[in-house]
Amino acid sequence: MSNWDGPSNQVMALPKPGRALTGVMLALFALWLMFAAAMNWGGAGPGLFELLVGNTNAILGGQVWRLFTAPLLHSPNDPWHVMSVLLGLYFLTPSLEERWGARRLLGFFALSALVAYGCQLLAELLLPASIAGKLSLGYWYGAAPIVEAVAVAWALQFRGQTVRLMFVLPVTTKALLGFVVGFSVLRLIAAQQTPEGLIAPFGGMLAGWLFGSGTPSPARRLYLKLRYSKLQRESARARRQRAERAKNAPFSVIKGGQGRRDDDDGPGGKYLN
Repeated sequence: MSNWDGPSNQVMALPKPGRALTGVMLALFALWLMFAAAMNWGGAGPGLFELLVGNTNAILGGQVWRLFTAPLLHSPNDPWHVMSVLLGLYFLTPSLEERWGARRLLGFFALSALVAYGCQLLAELLLPASIAGKLSLGYWYGAAPIVEAVAVAWALQFRGQTVRLMFVLPVTTKALLGFVVGFSVLRLIAAQQTPEGLIAPFGGMLAGWLFGSGTPSPARRLYLKLRYSKLQRESARARRQRAERAKNAPFSVIKGGQGRRDDDDGPGGKYLN
C-alpha cells in the first residue's frame, strides 16, 4: 500500500493483513481450490457447487442457505475470479482491519455479503421478468461485491490518501470511488454477465457506505437513534403510569407542622405518623 501524507511525502509499505483478513483469504482460496480440483480433475459433478450458489427461485423455495454460501464460492474454471477478489482484499482491507479490529471487519464482511446478494435477489424478484432475466446467469456467487464494499469503506475512511494497486498504480480515494461506481454502471448498461450478477455490486457499495463510512457507521448511528427514541418513549410511558397510579392511590399526604415548631414528634409537629 502507498499512503500520501502530503504532496511531497509518500510512505511506501506492503499491506500487512491481520489474522481475520488472512483467515478469510485462506478460506476463500481453499474453497476454490477444493471445487476446482474436484470438478476439473477428480471427476466430481457440479451438483454440490450448484447446491450452494445463489438462486432467487431456490431461495424463495426454502433453500435459504444459498444466500450465505454464495459469497464463499468462485468459478472453478476461472482462477482470476478468485484471484481478483484476493488481490482486492489484500490491497484495501489491512488498513481497515487495523482501524476497526477483527470483530468489526468480519461483521462488515458478513453484512456486506448479505446486503449485496439481498439486493440481487430483490431486484430479480420485483423487476419484470424481461429485465430480471438479464441481471444474472440464473445463479450468482462470489465475494466481488464484498470487495466493492471494502473499496467504498476504504475511500470514505481514508479520504485524501492513495493506495498503490498491484504495487504500481497509484489511486486516490476519489478516483477509486469513481472507478468502482462508474465501472459497475457501465457493466450494467452493457448487460455484461458476471458470476455475481449485475445488481450485487451496487448492494456491496451500499453496504460499504452503511457499515463502513464512519465510526460509528451510518447504520450504527441510525440504530442508536432508534434505540434512544425507544428509550424516551418507554421513559415517558413509565412516568405516565406512575402519575396515574399516584392519582388513583387510596392514600393521601397530610402536611404536618400545624402545631408547635419545637415539637417535631408531637401531634402538632412536622411529622404525622
